[in-house]
Amino acid sequence: MTADATPALVEDKQRTAAGPRVRKGSAYPRYLAGKVAGAAVSLLAVLVTSFFLFRLIPGDPVKTMTGGRQVSAEQLAAYREEFGLDLPLWRQFTDYCGKALTGDFGTSYQFRAPVVDKITEALPNTLLLTGTAFVLYTALGILLGTRSAWRHGKLGDRLNTGLALTLYSIPSFWLGLLLIIVLSVGIGPLPGMFPTGGMESGGEEGFAYVLDVAHHLVLPVVTLVAVEYGQTLLVTRSALLDEMGSDYLTTARAKGLRDDLVRRRHAVPNALLPTVTLIFINLGRTVAGVILVETVFSWPGLGGLFYQALSVPDLPLVQGLFFVFAAAVILMNTLADLVYPLLDPRVAR
Repeated sequence: MTADATPALVEDKQRTAAGPRVRKGSAYPRYLAGKVAGAAVSLLAVLVTSFFLFRLIPGDPVKTMTGGRQVSAEQLAAYREEFGLDLPLWRQFTDYCGKALTGDFGTSYQFRAPVVDKITEALPNTLLLTGTAFVLYTALGILLGTRSAWRHGKLGDRLNTGLALTLYSIPSFWLGLLLIIVLSVGIGPLPGMFPTGGMESGGEEGFAYVLDVAHHLVLPVVTLVAVEYGQTLLVTRSALLDEMGSDYLTTARAKGLRDDLVRRRHAVPNALLPTVTLIFINLGRTVAGVILVETVFSWPGLGGLFYQALSVPDLPLVQGLFFVFAAAVILMNTLADLVYPLLDPRVAR
């Protein structure tokens, strides 16, 4: 072999070891454009679906708004005209889409207030409840999932996965009602320690108000954490188990690295891709809140507002909330897709 051929051979080996070459500046922008376009199409589909879906709900919203009072046909007609319900369906649809694209979801039937204002008013309460639960069950799920995978097959792993599967299969509203009976109302010698519902007792100010809200927050947060942490635990455990047989972990141990260091620096970061997906999906659900839990605990958030709107049905409010819920999940999924190439550049190829 000639000396001139040696550099070319070395360069060819380096190129092969590095994997297929990707042209810089072309792969990621194309990947980004595809994901953003997909999210935009999904949002338009949700906008259309939200209009037609809830018109299948039985009941007349105008008659429901009258509260069973005797109302003349002329008054009913005036109500229908006020809310645009007398227009043909195609005209209602075009008006709804045109206004929604500008951020106007109409006026709530029952509250006689802009839908955007009602959503803005309830959103902080939902973020407080589900945001607190999200941080806790994500951290708990990743921690216990990592430990279960690293001690696969041992007693601790079996107990963790068994408890996670059991709690994950329990309906959240049933667990919430059970906690209210045991810890709010009290049972036998056990006195009630927490409020049965609501967000505050009223009349408190300053730091006392913060403690009061935290007191009301305990049971709904415990309900959400108990039901939701198992999903994160199982996904993290499964992803880490797939990584544990990899050659690079054997090499790391052969170098004399401790098991904790191998797990923390090598195994867990490479197993986080499925967990990141789940985290972003749950983050989108945080905006939506958990309708049943907020209803059971009378928490004044988006979930409770959605339940109230369905009972009328308050079509503008239901449509606006449905769009916000779906948009939050779609945007978080898109953001997760955009983060993937930062964790693993091969995703954007």
